[in-house]
Amino acid sequence: MIDLVLTVCMIATPQHCEQQRLTFQARSTRAQCMMLATPYVAKWVGDHPRWKVTEWHCEWPEQRANPI
Repeated sequence: MIDLVLTVCMIATPQHCEQQRLTFQARSTRAQCMMLATPYVAKWVGDHPRWKVTEWHCEWPEQRANPI
């Protein structure tokens, strides 16, 4: 599995930003994930019209920060 990590900000309140994660079942490289990410980012934006994606990247689920 690999995560597509989106940084999203509210359109009405641009200073309110957060991260959203989309997890893919396919085991691919980070480069492949980035190349294939565009339609998933577009779908997320279409499903969340009040938000704007400002950036995205791919990372392995093991890289998630562990909560304290």
